[in-house]
Amino acid sequence: MRNDAALAFLRSRRSVAAAQLQPPGPTRDQVRDIVATAIRVPDHGKLTPWRVVAFTGDAGARYGEALAALHARIDPGVPEKKLAKDRERFAHSPVVLAVIARIDEQHPKIPAQEQLLSAGCLGFNLLLAAQAAGFAAQWLTGWSCYDRAAAALLGLAENERAIAYIHIGNRGDEPPERNRPDVDAILGAWHG
Repeated sequence: MRNDAALAFLRSRRSVAAAQLQPPGPTRDQVRDIVATAIRVPDHGKLTPWRVVAFTGDAGARYGEALAALHARIDPGVPEKKLAKDRERFAHSPVVLAVIARIDEQHPKIPAQEQLLSAGCLGFNLLLAAQAAGFAAQWLTGWSCYDRAAAALLGLAENERAIAYIHIGNRGDEPPERNRPDVDAILGAWHG
């Protein structure tokens, strides 16, 4: 059955810059509902190759401070401007949800790529669920998604890595629409 309201919602989806997100963010119950909605993603083998870590209250600011301190230890010559960005990155948004991919590289049937893609689907579904719940959101990554010492700050196991930080809050100004790819330029057909 066609759902025009859902199609209109998907066609109007756009991110709001994390630095522009404002309080109040979702409550604990709303965060739980957003996550419960978002976990309905493709998951070959029902592995649940992901989990979510929430930063609420001052947790984002404290995590940013910890990342800045780590960055300064890893790269003593890092410019102060980059350290300030580390500190502020998680302090703007009322809620940040870290999407953690849990990949079993040795799984006998489910390739690691499929597990990672499932985690990516969770990240996008978190964006959609947050926006459907009336909030604005943005998906960000950054160096900490690729650093094992930063993973340790999150308490991640060896087979886990952060793949997305979903920033959620209320929108300030309506974000401008951006140019989207021409469908005819990206949609092809296989002819054998």
